[in-house]
Amino acid sequence: MDTYLLPAAMRELPPPWHDLTYRRSQALEALAPTEQRREQARHVLRACLPERRQSVHDWDEELRDSYDDRDDHTLDEADAWLTRIMPTTSQVTRERVVQVVGVWADMGIPTVPESPTEPWVDRVAAEWAASVRQALADDAFAFIERATTAGSLNDAEAEDAALFAAAFVRIGVAVEAAVRLLVSLGRPLGEQALRELVRDDEVRDFRPYVRSRLLGLRRSAYEVRAREVTRDEEPLLPEGLQGLPYSWQNDFGWGETAPDSHSLAGARSALEACLAVEWAPDDAQMCSDAPADCSAIAEVVRALMPYPRLVTRERMNEAWRECQSLGFDFQGMDAASFAKVWCTRIADRVTAAVFRWLADLPQGGGAAGDKEPAVVSATALWAAELAERSARCGSAVEEAIWFLHRTDDVPGSREALARLAFDPSLPVTTRKTAQQWARDAPTSPAVAAEPGLVLGLSPSGRRTECRPSHDQAVGADNAGQQDHR
Repeated sequence: MDTYLLPAAMRELPPPWHDLTYRRSQALEALAPTEQRREQARHVLRACLPERRQSVHDWDEELRDSYDDRDDHTLDEADAWLTRIMPTTSQVTRERVVQVVGVWADMGIPTVPESPTEPWVDRVAAEWAASVRQALADDAFAFIERATTAGSLNDAEAEDAALFAAAFVRIGVAVEAAVRLLVSLGRPLGEQALRELVRDDEVRDFRPYVRSRLLGLRRSAYEVRAREVTRDEEPLLPEGLQGLPYSWQNDFGWGETAPDSHSLAGARSALEACLAVEWAPDDAQMCSDAPADCSAIAEVVRALMPYPRLVTRERMNEAWRECQSLGFDFQGMDAASFAKVWCTRIADRVTAAVFRWLADLPQGGGAAGDKEPAVVSATALWAAELAERSARCGSAVEEAIWFLHRTDDVPGSREALARLAFDPSLPVTTRKTAQQWARDAPTSPAVAAEPGLVLGLSPSGRRTECRPSHDQAVGADNAGQQDHR
């Protein structure tokens, strides 16, 4: 007596849904999404939804890992035997899996033991049954998505589809296809389902993917908000940054901006304003998710405030709430702390962009097409001081030091590099970066700190430069900087 691996509802699926070969997908593509066929697709989902979370393709991944990067068709042939021996859902049995395992052994598949044990066969059987569920659900969601795009679904069907999609995401089967369907359902139905899923602990490792697709749906709302003027909103960045015309979308890059007295004065004003931004620790643990997924927070902040003039208290609060709705846990960080962190990061990005632009400017006579060579030549004098201050407080360190290297024919830049290279109070990474480019650097690390900097000792034992608060810094051009962000 055969031991069936699939429930009766799956074994009795109508054609072409019962077909496990490539012919099923071809047949479905040729079918119009009529009401009856849409109901069939929902029936397939109902039949394929397992009662508990299942692994999918673990055995297949182990098999492929054992082959590394071999360029042959052995594994494709091994997969093909599954549907040759079990071409329909009614034929998915443990006994037929044993037949497939025998064929694999004859083929020399390395993961097949010489004498397969009962538990080993059971594992392959369970994984094959799970992969059948996955494939059928993928096709069912794709069929309903096609109907959604064509505008064929009524409200009741759309609600059923959203419920099925959410259930499959929670169970971990056909996740990508289910999420694509929710995206196609759009706002508000699909968006609401994605919002609930991204905050659901059952979603587990799929949360970053769900969040990325939810962000795609939300992006148009962010763009609308970014186009609104900042009437009666509280700016969070110094005045020297509010007029910056360059967008975060382009990493605040200055591009082909001509180096004349106006643009150079703007660069100096931007750098001084960045140094005046109240420092906040760049906490890598600001959210409990993986660091890579935390880039979604940056996407929200950037979309709502693409220009420095749009960085306001009100929009930062909106970004904080939006990120919470996207399932981020800020571990006790309130809206004010969130705003400080992102103002610091924005200032760092602007600083990096300015020094990249300055480093690319030709130095010396004729730098601006012989129109204002003296202005451009003088840039290195004030920019060297600002570059050293930025590097000391940990802002755009690589870009600041690269600028000093590019202008090291100027004594001020050369001396600043030497100080940064051998100041023991600085982080090792900062010193090593400077040492790469320092010319004629002293062999002794006893290099005096920059005059005018107020040095202290932090509670952790690190030397720090005292950095003023934002209010103090706005009115004090020569205020010191806090060291080591």
